[in-house]
Amino acid sequence: MTVSTHILDSVAGQPAAAVPVTLTRRDDGGQWRSVEAGVTDADGRLRFAAATAPGAYRLTFDTGRYFAAHGLTGFYPEVVITFSTVTLDDAAGHFHVPLLLSPYSYSTYRGS
Repeated sequence: MTVSTHILDSVAGQPAAAVPVTLTRRDDGGQWRSVEAGVTDADGRLRFAAATAPGAYRLTFDTGRYFAAHGLTGFYPEVVITFSTVTLDDAAGHFHVPLLLSPYSYSTYRGS
């Protein structure tokens, strides 16, 4: 299984580039363990290279750093999206988790 994300700044109407993102996985003891970290590219995209097993995952987006770099103060200094791949039919495939972002709101969905 692989994971990717894409961040769109819905206020600026453009991709959110240079956003640090961390992928973590919950282990059998309930602790979150780092899998991989990266930064979104100029198109707001990040594809993690790590092949990951089915389970519970978190994507943590450093939105505070992104907004500060653009002279803004956001309400959410970070966005954490927790998702599970355990019960999904395509757990051996690819999971895309987009983030639509503004200084005072965000939304997400399972992408394709």
